[in-house]
Amino acid sequence: MGIFSRKGKNNATVETESISSKVSRTTTNTTNMQSPPPNKPMNGFSQFPLPSTTNVTLPPPPDPSVEPAAYLKSIHAVRERSRLVYEKAKRNQLTHFDVDLTKFSETAAYVVSIIKRDFAPDYHTIPPHGRWQHFEVGGRPRIDQLLTSWPSKVDARERTRRLLDLFLVSVLLDAGAGTKWSYKSKESGKTYRRSEGLAIASLEMFKAGYFSGDPTEPYQVNAAGLERLSAGQLAIGLQVSDSNPLAGVEGRAGLLSSLAEALHNPEYFGSSQRPGNMLDYLLTHPSTQASSVPIITIPTLWNVLTEGLGSIWPPSRTQIDGVSLGDAWPCSSMPCSSSAQPWEIIVPLHKLTQWLCYSLMAPMTRLMNIQFAGVELLTGLPEYRNGGLFIDTGLLTLKPADAKRGIDAYHHNARVQGQPNMEVVPLFSAEDDVVVEWRALTVGFLDDLLVEVNRLLKLEGPGRLSLAQMLEAGSWK
Repeated sequence: MGIFSRKGKNNATVETESISSKVSRTTTNTTNMQSPPPNKPMNGFSQFPLPSTTNVTLPPPPDPSVEPAAYLKSIHAVRERSRLVYEKAKRNQLTHFDVDLTKFSETAAYVVSIIKRDFAPDYHTIPPHGRWQHFEVGGRPRIDQLLTSWPSKVDARERTRRLLDLFLVSVLLDAGAGTKWSYKSKESGKTYRRSEGLAIASLEMFKAGYFSGDPTEPYQVNAAGLERLSAGQLAIGLQVSDSNPLAGVEGRAGLLSSLAEALHNPEYFGSSQRPGNMLDYLLTHPSTQASSVPIITIPTLWNVLTEGLGSIWPPSRTQIDGVSLGDAWPCSSMPCSSSAQPWEIIVPLHKLTQWLCYSLMAPMTRLMNIQFAGVELLTGLPEYRNGGLFIDTGLLTLKPADAKRGIDAYHHNARVQGQPNMEVVPLFSAEDDVVVEWRALTVGFLDDLLVEVNRLLKLEGPGRLSLAQMLEAGSWK
């Protein structure tokens, strides 16, 4: 469904959303989070283990009547607020989309066909959604190879720290690359594009010590290394040139510079100022069950990402009581009354923070057998590939007035030098009410889609797919 096009403007990243057909979902994607073509799982990769939460007490969400900003920034609020828009969808009472619920079973059947094609009958081998898979493009287990290259004296905790360092920086570099950029691997000689290319580039830069301030310890990311990394050096590492342009190099460098400042927080990132030191914070947190199998709560991890990294993001347009809310937006489809408070019309989505959660859990689980309580709080990612599925199958149709407005915006944008003008599709800015409504619907539909997919696959009990597995194997294809 359409294209995320990121255009450099004043060294910042500007997102626009365009709505098109399945063709653009599968062949012209320029989003920052496309999963690579399916590969059979790596040796030893089993179903993402979800801990039993029977004896784990999760902290409650903040009370929105007392702390509305804290509530809207919490993971709890994403599903709770999106559900209100989704309930309107089931009554076909949306502002911008018509809903044909008779297409829901067809949509589920399509997703099931993709999952069966790539994984039947070994559904338990589907990896959870996350950045790890992007490093495996072409079927090469690069992370396993990286781990093998380190001497045995590097223990499991330090190995995990190193992967957290790598994964966090790789996710932050993973913005839209544009259609002209590619990366030629120095190790294999093969060329990769878009998200996979950025994954391989960030991995090879990590191994070369680009992000480390200590030349004797290249396999780390720390504040000192990021502070000395200029936009020019980043461009060299990403192989950017006049003939191989990459959108937003200055913006990426600025984001890494902001990360360097955030890493000066010893509570989360230790005296060595590394992202990976969040592991030590998480393991010693009072909410973590310290046993032979440590159990960390998702709200605790969420707090590290929202509070520890909150300063790296530009101030949000949406604020409550002067507090920037991040990826949270007013939505006209939210129910409201004359006595409604300002926070009640806002839908929080927090896509990138959830993407970080999904991506950072994998190294901790695989290397240290850390389990996470409250994984069910995470939602399907509200972005164009998941959301595009529901338009491509006819479940959602943009209303005529909005379609015309989007087409007019596309034609206006196409007249700007350097902008794409090949495929005519409705175009909207990221904060447009059309996009906010669409993204909120995506969260709700993905929840119900998971139930139907498991039913069609006849998976029950512990054998059921998790939401993270369905995203990886089905809805994001």
